[in-house]
Order: sequence, then C-alpha cells, then structure tokens
Amino acid sequence: MPPTTKTTKPTKLTETAKPVVVLFDVDETLVHTGGSGARSWKAAFDTLYGIPADIGEHSSAGETDPQVARATFNAVLGRDPSDDELSRLYAQYLLHLATDIGVAEGYRVLPGAEKVLLRLGQAGVMLGLVSGAMEGAARTKLVPGNLNRFFVFGAYGSDSPDRTELTGLAIEKAARLHDQLAPSQVYVVGDTPHDMEATNASGAVPVGVASGHYSVAELEAAGGAHVLRSLEDGFPGL
Repeated sequence: MPPTTKTTKPTKLTETAKPVVVLFDVDETLVHTGGSGARSWKAAFDTLYGIPADIGEHSSAGETDPQVARATFNAVLGRDPSDDELSRLYAQYLLHLATDIGVAEGYRVLPGAEKVLLRLGQAGVMLGLVSGAMEGAARTKLVPGNLNRFFVFGAYGSDSPDRTELTGLAIEKAARLHDQLAPSQVYVVGDTPHDMEATNASGAVPVGVASGHYSVAELEAAGGAHVLRSLEDGFPGL
C-alpha cells in the first residue's frame, strides 16, 4: 500500500508567494484617527439638523461611509435622506474632518504600517487603497501620518456602498495598471470581518490585521487567509 502524503498549510510568512498588488484599508489598519471620524459625523448632523448624532449607535466597523450616513440619518430623523441631503451631509463631514484630523490627540500611525509600506514598495509591489470611507475622507485620514505618498490608486465607499463591489473595483483598477493580473495575486489588508468576507468574494487574498476591534480568531473565522497581530509581524510573501 503506497504511503500517504499529508499536505499542511504554510505557517511561515516566507513560504507564501509574493503578492503583485496589495490593497490596504485605512481606519484601524494603517491609522487610528482618535475618534476624528465619529466627531466629524456628529458635527455634520449637528450643523445641518441640530442633532449631534452618534454613528456608533447606528453602524458597525467595516461599513462604508454611505451606509453609515444613511443608517444614522434614518435612525435620528426617522426617514431616508434625499440625494441633496446626503450631498450636504457629506460636504459638512469632510469640512469638519479636514480640521479635526490635524488636531486629534489620539491620532497615530499604527505599529509597523510605514515599515511594511516601504518594504512592499521596495519589493516591486504596487500599493493601493480599498476603504469604506469616501475618497476625500480616506485620503484626509492619511495626511497627518504622511502616508498618501505610498498609494498609486484606490477604491472607496464613494465608488460603491457595497464592500464586496468596491473591492472588485479596486482589483479592476489595479488590472489597468498591471498586465495579466489575476485576483489571486492581489492581497487585501483589513481589520474587520467585512474586509475578509468581501476579499474572499472578490477572489483576492484576505490578510487580516488584529489592530482594530477584532481579534486574530475572529478574523480567521471570517475567512482571513493570513492573520497578523499587527503589521509589526511582517507581511505574507516578503
């Protein structure tokens, strides 16, 4: 009887193929904003409607900005917003965020983030953003940490309110810049189960980082192919 062979899942980061493209989430993956986003949504609702709404009561981590805005609006005003109302709400949010983010005491670049971005760039990996935040918000949140300089392109909550769809859009944008790119050559880094699920649905490789509100075990359960405690752990394939 021939001997059986046992295949095992690689346990070392160096045993994984180097990615061609890596897409990063922003909040709690690259930076912690010190509550700047929540304060800015609250200020926007207060300015327009006299209601300092708390988005934390009406949304969850990993949702896109359009989802957050609609859910909070419906909860505090008891109806769906019109397109004009959403546009005004977005404008007020972005204006407040641009000011608040520069003075937020709790703002910080998360451990290992800048080092990983530098290493990936030096290894010839193309970097992009895939964030549930609107493009203006995502880019604004990176300004104090001087991280915008690393990213060639991105897809955002303003491109689609659906996390899976916007992940697919990010991969499509990457394919325009890199010939013969397969989704399996794209790694997507995020800190929530939403990120892991959307990445798996898109055919890319989900990399979880437990730097936000979710544990390593929770990110693995959500389908993370590689899950790090923080970006200080290194990066798969490097």
